[in-house]
Parts: sequence; C-alpha cells; structure tokens
Amino acid sequence: MIVNMQKEVTEAKAYLDVKGAPSFGSAKDITEYMAMASKGAMLSMQALLEIASVLTSVMSLSSYLTLGEKYPLLDSYRQRLLPNKYLRDRITAAIIAEDMMADSASQKLLGIRQSIKNASNKIRDILQKYTSGSESKYLQENIVTIRNGRYVVPVKNEYKNEIKGLVHDTSASGSTVFIEPMQIVEANNRLRTLEAEEKAEMERILYELSAECDKFSHEIISSYNTLCDIAVIFAKAEMSLATSSCEPVINKNKYINLINARHPLLDKDKAVPISVYLGKNFTTLVITGPNTGGKTVTLKTIGLLSMMAQTGLHIPCDDGSTIPVFDSILADIGDEQSIEQSLSTFSAHMVNIVEILRNFTPNSLILFDELGAGTDPLEGAALAQSILEKVTSCKCLCAATTHYSELKAYALDTPGVSNASCEFDIQTLRPTYKLIIGLPGRSNAFAIASRLGISKDIIDASKAKLGGEARSFEGIIRKLEKQRLELEGKRENADKKLAQAEKMYAEAEKMRRDFNERMERESSSAEKKASELLERARSSADYVFDQLQEIQRKKDSEDFKNELEKTRENVRKSLGYASKDSKIANKIESEYIPPREYVVGDNVQLSDFGKSGQIVNIDGENVTVAIGSAKIKTKKKKLRLIEEKEQKPQKKAPPRAPDKALDAKFELDIRGMIGDDAILVIDKFLDDAVIATLPSVRIIHGKGTGALRKAVWEFLRHDKRVASFRPGTFGEGDSGVTVVAMK
Repeated sequence: MIVNMQKEVTEAKAYLDVKGAPSFGSAKDITEYMAMASKGAMLSMQALLEIASVLTSVMSLSSYLTLGEKYPLLDSYRQRLLPNKYLRDRITAAIIAEDMMADSASQKLLGIRQSIKNASNKIRDILQKYTSGSESKYLQENIVTIRNGRYVVPVKNEYKNEIKGLVHDTSASGSTVFIEPMQIVEANNRLRTLEAEEKAEMERILYELSAECDKFSHEIISSYNTLCDIAVIFAKAEMSLATSSCEPVINKNKYINLINARHPLLDKDKAVPISVYLGKNFTTLVITGPNTGGKTVTLKTIGLLSMMAQTGLHIPCDDGSTIPVFDSILADIGDEQSIEQSLSTFSAHMVNIVEILRNFTPNSLILFDELGAGTDPLEGAALAQSILEKVTSCKCLCAATTHYSELKAYALDTPGVSNASCEFDIQTLRPTYKLIIGLPGRSNAFAIASRLGISKDIIDASKAKLGGEARSFEGIIRKLEKQRLELEGKRENADKKLAQAEKMYAEAEKMRRDFNERMERESSSAEKKASELLERARSSADYVFDQLQEIQRKKDSEDFKNELEKTRENVRKSLGYASKDSKIANKIESEYIPPREYVVGDNVQLSDFGKSGQIVNIDGENVTVAIGSAKIKTKKKKLRLIEEKEQKPQKKAPPRAPDKALDAKFELDIRGMIGDDAILVIDKFLDDAVIATLPSVRIIHGKGTGALRKAVWEFLRHDKRVASFRPGTFGEGDSGVTVVAMK
C-alpha cells in the first residue's frame, strides 16, 4: 500500500510536468448536505450550489486525467469519478446565487414573477398621483416606501385624516404616519398573495432538486471521496516539487539509507544535507559532537523522513534512498521539564524513556536525544549504556545523541553499534553539519574555550586534570580524524580522475557512434550506386538477349552474316563501346548449342577467357579443361566445341612455356582502394595467376592503418587457390606487401 501511495505521487508529478496543475474548483464538503437530502429535507440554494461545484470539479478532473496508459494508478482513480452533467446543469440553470433563483427554474415561477411585476407597477402608478399630484402637499416626502411588505406613502401627522387608508407605522418622532391608501389595499393584497405563491413554488423547486441529489447520492458521495483522494495526491506532488523530494525505495529488510537527506522544514538552498545509513552492519547509531553541531537535527531528519515515507510523501533526499516500514516511531527529543508537574530535565526524559521501553518492538524506530543527560555524568552514562544494550538486543533500529565518552567507547567495542559524529571546524569554531558515520566526535571544549579567550595556563591545567584514559581516547579520535581527512583527500582525487576517465569514455563513445553512422551512410550510398549499376546491367543484358534471339531467328537467311555484323554494331553502341575492337563487344555471340555431347578429349574454347583447351574430365554439367599446364573447372554452357574440320593438322610441338596470352601480372597494386573493391580486383588477379600457372604473386596494399591488409588476409585465408601467404621481407616492401604462394 505504501509503495502504491509513493508511486501515485510520482505519477502526479509527471502530470504536473506535462499538463500543469489540475483544477479542483471551489469544491467543499457536501457529506452533510447529502445526509439531509437522504432524509427528505429541503436543501438551501447555497447547499445545492456547493453540490453543483463538486460535480463541476469531478467533470473537470475526469477530463484532466487522460494519460491512463502511462499512469495506471491515477487512471484507476479517474475510473472511480462519475461525472453527472445532467444534475450539475439542472442546478446551475435553476439557481443563480446563494439567495437568488432564476426565473427559468419553472414555467410557473416565471408566470408568478411576471404577475408580481405587473401588480407592483399598478400599485406604483396609483401612488404616483399622491407623490406628484395635488395631494403631495400632505406628504412628508414625495416618495413611495414599504412597511410590513405593503406599499405606503409618508403622510404628515397633521394631515393623516386627509388621506383615507390604513396606518401601518409611525415615525419615531411621531411627525410622519405611513398610510396605505384605500385605493391600493386590494392591489397590495394581490401582491402579497403572489409573493406567497412565489415562495411556495421556489420551495417546490428546491425540494425537487434535493430529491434529484438524493437519487444520485451514492455516485456523488463516491465521486466526492475520490476527488478528495486525488486532491491529496496532487498536494503531495506539489510539496515534492517544492522541496526537491524524490520517491524512496521501500524495503522489507529493516534498513535505512538516506542519501543527502534534508530536514523538510529547513531552507533547501541553505541546509547542509546528511547521508545516514542504519540497519545492515549495525542497528544502533551513537551520534556525538559539539553543541549546535546538528545532532538533534539529524535525529529529527531520520524520524520525519520515516514518517513522511509511510504516509506516502516523497522525502527530500537523492534518488536511491531507501527506508523500511516501521510499526511505531518512538522519540524522546527536547527538554520537557515542568514546574507544574515537578519534573526536572532528567525526570522528564525518564518519563518518555519508560513509555518507549514499554511499547517498542523489534520493528520500531527509536530516537533518543541526549540520552542520560541531566544527572550525575557517571550514573547517567551507565544508565544510557544499559538502555542502549536493551534496545540493541531487540534488533530494533535506534539512533541516540550523547556527549558521554563512555558511550563512544561502548559503540567502538560493541557489535551492532556504531559511532557517528557531527563535524566541527576548529579554525572557524563553526559546525559544518556533516555527519560522519564510523567515527566518534570530539567535544572540542578546550579548543573552543581557547579560541574564545581562556588563558593557556587554565587550558593546560584542565588538560592535566583529565585522566590518562580520557587523554588516550581523545588522542585516538584525533588520529582517526587525521586519517579520515587524508582518505577523503585521496577519494576526491580519485573521483576527479574517475570523472576525467568517464568524460574521455563519453567522447570516445561519441566518436564511435559518429564513425558508425558515417559508415552506415557510406554503405547505404554504395548500395544505392551498386543497385543502379545492376539495374543498368540488367537493362543491357535484356537488350543483348533480345538481339541474340533476333539473330537466332534469322541465322538461316542469306543475309545472316550481314545481319550478325549489323546487330553486333548495334549492341556495341547500346553498351557505349566506340569501336569494333572492344573485347566485350567481340564476345557477344548467338546462343550456342553444341552439335553433340561433349566427351573427354574434345577441343573446346572457354567463352569466359577466349582461350582453347582440351576436356580432361566431365562430371555432369561440370567439366575440367586443360589449358597448357593449367586446369580450369567450368560449366558446359561456357564451352564452344571446336569441330575436327575446323582444326588444322599440325605436328606435335615440344613443350614450351605458357602462351603469352595466358601470362598474368606478377604484382597487383590496390593502394587507395576500399575493402570490397579491392577484394573484387584481387579475385580476378588470382584467376589470371591460376590460368598463367604463376607459382606466386605479390599484392601491394601499403601500411596505413592496417585495415586494408587485414581485409586482404581475411580473403586469402579462405581462398582455395592460395597455398599460403606471408608479409613481405626487407627489400620486398615489408608489411606493405603480401606474398601469395599459389596451389
């Protein structure tokens, strides 16, 4: 439940950031009015307007809470809101103000009010002759007024018999008599009757509206309660923003860890935050240090933040702070001495402590301020130690402040108990308000007294009066403080270096991302260019095949040779070749169908290379062709049979070196190329080396960053044509050259 309460406030803070504060209008508590309506009572116009105000707020809030998918907890509240536009509109249409009903509340009320207006005008017209006619001389003032709800004229006492009518009142001095002339008595009677009818109709309308409210009583009360819950949640969220608070982690391990916590009532811009933890390695914390050093504020911060967390409030500390749920938080803080109750400081503390020791449980948080103070120091220290032993043995969490050295020593020697101190700057005689856990604090009484002007001989005499154990203990604390300061300096230095390393890492990460993005852009551009080249190649191939089919159809015609030459020329022009001597253009031939099946020993021509050789092996569609001393594996469809009649008989020639046409370059320079382009060139280069039966070749790739060499070696490592490869030696180009031994 507490976790949900915390998350509700977190969701409300997100709403405030996205949509601003919601409007709750002027909604007030309407439970009493709804109870009256349920008993059949007539609600006043003010009560009905307040109910309408609540309904307006419900409608507004329901329209505000629209981010349901992202914030499910607040959406569950929205689903409990039941807007009632019908009732809200009916009330606001009938009632204008707390004491005014609209004429349109009912047709009958409108008619009555029109009749009242007409009757009033008629009476005024009759009385007009008294105020402006010949009889005006009898009037004290030429006005028309009302007495007892009836229209009258103020007549001078001496002329009261001159105007016939009913006397309704007399002035305090007796000089004026307020008379209702007989001519308007009947009209006044009619007016009073109409006013009574108006009141009755208004009451009828109010009863009707009250009944409508009772009809929707359950929905209205439920929506009002939900409205109050949402208002509390958003109030918590606004407080969280105002105090720079955050949602704590609620743990079940009875562990407090407050990171840079601040007392909620202190100015967040001036308060020195404290970090305090309690419950893992120790359950009792003994806080020492000089007066006004912040010990009591530390206790109050622990207690208040624990209570805030359990009521669903965010706490003023950093993210990652965690706090458990306590079944009770018991505190003895402050001086409760009372003359009336004959309680001294010590007695007042003891009354509270007795109550705490009676009621605490292992799941309690106990806070003691100046435990054992107000009595003999030796007895007080012994009593305080016994009390701490009692609560520590129960494993409940406890924090206590003290000045007793005995308790500092107790905390040092006792498992489950730890010292803490509030830091004090000796140079400025001012507390820093920093809490240091693990180190007892010094009272610094001698240093403060000396700084304030106490003579050195008095200070020295005071130190001499200290026992040996006390001086030794103070010396140990002094050494510990020195070591702490040295360690803090080293830690700050380490933190700076860590920050620099993190900055360098962030910059390197940014460079890596930029490089990857640039490579992706270049790769995308290369893919686009390759796609365009492939599309152009496909178009060219389609054109070539169309021409080949046309030639096939015409191959039996008399003009076939001329048509073939003409087609070749058209293909050359289409592919962008300027002359007939282009190697690619000369390779374009009609689709070839061998006159018979190939057999081992046939002389064939390889269409890929334009070279002739002899078939030495046939394996299905795959054949092996010997060209000189080289053997090439290829497909049958890439061969052209050389008929016997086309072969010229020739004498067997002695073995000779490979044909110059098969000679390949011994060296390939790929410097300046990128990986994929270089691999394509190397692949063709190795094909030529195999055909030329070269024993080894050299690939010049340069040194540079080594990326191109790495790509080349990766390709050679998996190439079946390569027997081995190595970097060049001195005189061969060193690591800028790779020497490849061919199979």
